[in-house]
Amino acid sequence: DGRKRLTVSAVEDVESFDEEKVVVLCDMGTMTVSGADFKISRLNVDDGQLIIEGEIDEIQYSDRVAEKGGGSFFGKLFR
Repeated sequence: DGRKRLTVSAVEDVESFDEEKVVVLCDMGTMTVSGADFKISRLNVDDGQLIIEGEIDEIQYSDRVAEKGGGSFFGKLFR
């Protein structure tokens, strides 16, 4: 919402949190949110809901296949 509020669903856990970066584990992978003045206004892992408020500058996603190394040549080679 206007780069000031982010609502996320399918949340399994919050791996790390500070005023400038939030790392969220979702059912399809990891989401990293960068910005400033972050605060978590709602976290309900049972429902999979997370609401972050602050200045949102960037959102990065990585899927579980890439995290496990299964999607790349070297990931398959070094299993």
